[in-house]
Amino acid sequence: MATRAGVHATTVYRRWGSVGELLADVATSRFSGDIVVPDTGSLREDLERYTYDLAKDLCDPDTLALVRATIGIGGEQGAAACRGERQRQLEAILEREQARVTQPPSLERTTDAVLAPLYYRAVFTDAPLTPEWTRTLVAHLLPD
Repeated sequence: MATRAGVHATTVYRRWGSVGELLADVATSRFSGDIVVPDTGSLREDLERYTYDLAKDLCDPDTLALVRATIGIGGEQGAAACRGERQRQLEAILEREQARVTQPPSLERTTDAVLAPLYYRAVFTDAPLTPEWTRTLVAHLLPD
């Protein structure tokens, strides 16, 4: 890695300390602002669009490799880097809904219903992240 960057390995380790810290920094940078938080005026539509966009991103081989490596090598710091921006995005969607004078589900419940299954399926299985499947996540969170 250092050779490809044209620097000595000690330069990399002096800046990051470990491969896990480096990957966490890369993941934080990569996942910041790459998915636009939708604002359709409807919580269901916002979450469906957001979930679909996130699933599409997780289907990208480079993104998936980064997530797997960051979680695998970076431990809790890596996991936090992978989920931090996603939780902030969900929080923005939920806060906007609350400003519409409705009571949305909590961030924890939304994370458990939307982020957890998406990441689990992407990282640990070969099951597809289809648009239909992502809509079922939202349907389970927000039953009619």
